[in-house]
Amino acid sequence: MKIADLIEKLLQGDTRAVARGISWVEDGSANADKLMRAVFPKTGKATIIGITGSPGAGKSSLVDKLATLYRDRGEKIGIVAVDPSSPFSGGAILGDRIRMQTLGLDPNVFIRSMATRGKLGGLARATVDAVAILDAAGFDKVIVETVGVGQDEVEIVKAADVSVVVLVPGMGDDIQAIKAGIMEIGDVFVINKSDREGVLRTEKELEALLALAHRYDFWDPPIVKTIATENKGIEELSEAIKSYKDFLEKGEKNLERKKAIAKWRLIELLQEKLLDDVMSKNGTSKKLEKFAAEVAEKKLDPYSAVEELLK
Repeated sequence: MKIADLIEKLLQGDTRAVARGISWVEDGSANADKLMRAVFPKTGKATIIGITGSPGAGKSSLVDKLATLYRDRGEKIGIVAVDPSSPFSGGAILGDRIRMQTLGLDPNVFIRSMATRGKLGGLARATVDAVAILDAAGFDKVIVETVGVGQDEVEIVKAADVSVVVLVPGMGDDIQAIKAGIMEIGDVFVINKSDREGVLRTEKELEALLALAHRYDFWDPPIVKTIATENKGIEELSEAIKSYKDFLEKGEKNLERKKAIAKWRLIELLQEKLLDDVMSKNGTSKKLEKFAAEVAEKKLDPYSAVEELLK
């Protein structure tokens, strides 16, 4: 398919064009840059919702129910599920979420699993580009569900309008949340599986932690209790997401946030381009293999190897 045809179809919301466009940015295709240049001016209409939290918190079920709610309201939904990468193949281990299969058959719902490609923040730049593609293709809501393997997931904020942090009672999540620096990034907090014991304790601890957290925009994050498997609290969650989006649009802090996102995207792109530039130089790949062997055998330290490569 010619790039001009793909762009035209993508902007009309053709799902096959959207899927191919996302594959281009994921594979770092030569056409990806041209595609993103064409897509960028058409973005900014969708609400980007980031959903993060520890493993086992029920994020997939929550995303499933939230997407169903939006779809029932007649909206087009894009879901990007960021999976833990296999460190060897770089692909998404979990593939498309099994739990969302019924939703995936809906013509107004587009689901894509993406690998983190070894990025510690849990969100590869390709994911941000995929979100932009879905935005430009006319999706009303784009939900990004991140890995949630306890590492610092602050990255999600850089791509989302509203960040939802999912916790569950009795999993020591409170301490985990402070450790992961998630407290500062949550715009909405969800206590899922709230039919479990210890829900009140979790709520009180969360309230106490939020009272200590300092937010630059003076927003007071709501706490929503849900039981995703029984579809309870989903309506309230959608209201909480909308209230923060409305709050953002009224305040001046929205531009600051957008500038911070733009700066992060520029740095990410710059890092990637510079790395590609170094790697494309003649003989670099061979040197890299040689140095890797020497570092593995402790004949050379990694710092000296990188210095050599930069020369």
